[in-house]
Amino acid sequence: MKKHLFYLLLALVMIWCITGGCQQEEEISALHKEVPALAEVYQDFFPVGAAVNSWTIESHKELIEKHFNSLTAENEMKFESIQRSPGKYTFERADAIVELAEKNGMLVRGHTLVWHSQTPAWVFKDEKGRPASRELLLKRMEEHITTVVSRYRGQVYAWDVVNEAVTDGGGPGYLRTDSPWYRIIGPGYIAQAFIFAHRADPGAKLFYNDYSAVDPAKSDRIYRLLKDLLEQGVPVHGVGIQGHWDISYPSANQVEAAIRKYASLGLEVQITELDISVFPWSDRGHLRAAPKNRLRTQAQRYRELFEVFRRNKDVVTGVTFWGVADDRTWKDNFPVRGRKDWPLVFDEEHQPKAAFWEIVNF
Repeated sequence: MKKHLFYLLLALVMIWCITGGCQQEEEISALHKEVPALAEVYQDFFPVGAAVNSWTIESHKELIEKHFNSLTAENEMKFESIQRSPGKYTFERADAIVELAEKNGMLVRGHTLVWHSQTPAWVFKDEKGRPASRELLLKRMEEHITTVVSRYRGQVYAWDVVNEAVTDGGGPGYLRTDSPWYRIIGPGYIAQAFIFAHRADPGAKLFYNDYSAVDPAKSDRIYRLLKDLLEQGVPVHGVGIQGHWDISYPSANQVEAAIRKYASLGLEVQITELDISVFPWSDRGHLRAAPKNRLRTQAQRYRELFEVFRRNKDVVTGVTFWGVADDRTWKDNFPVRGRKDWPLVFDEEHQPKAAFWEIVNF
């Protein structure tokens, strides 16, 4: 009986192949392999980048080289990574990212020169451990920016010069007053940072970068900062919208309104740190696997946002994902530490997700 069933199944398979089934399966397999390169799909719109680090440029090299034409160092160009101790610069990891980009004809965005976070404590103290004077901190800022920007002059085409300097609200002004840069130097530290960076590389595009930059209240404060800087003649060329969003927020209309608001100042706009969490911000739960319904919603969100980016290609001059694939992403530890998230367009196996196909098939 088992023998008869075997031959019956074999006959059915042969009939299926003769009628084209095998060929169809091969065609489906071939189509699955024909994954378009993101950078090529968007070559008439804007560069498409990824934030990388010293580990992912090796473990994700194939994916990086195929799909992206712009790289941002995730942490390797931050103050604590390059000058952890006074005057001792370590450029090896940052150099490796720049070398990979140059080898593949990619752009490089520098991130970031002045930030209240990931800056060593010594920067804000004098030799005796007391709070640094204004003059000392300005000198250290200038030396650091000049050393770093000069090293990559002509290689890094754009810098996030100042990061997250605008307050989230609750105070009379528009700047974050708890930043040690602000406390010691005063509000003028932002303008000075841009001036120092411009002197070090007059050809580089200089950006102010921040999160929640599409929220109406905060975007008003960011707009005010940028307008004030431009009126002072400070060399600011663009604004970076970080884009750490989720499947429920913000709306595409809100993103577009913010883009046009900043562009009205004559500035370039770049989406510098894009990822879309499958968890709404208020959700602190855990999931063993990403539910299909949330991945479908994520794909729709990516499609809506990229429609906005494409529609505003006259001012949107770059879109950078904050990571390469879902197997390694900062969202696995923020805002809930140890919670797996799936915020990017490539899955844990480095395969395109529904979100990928939504942004390439337009």
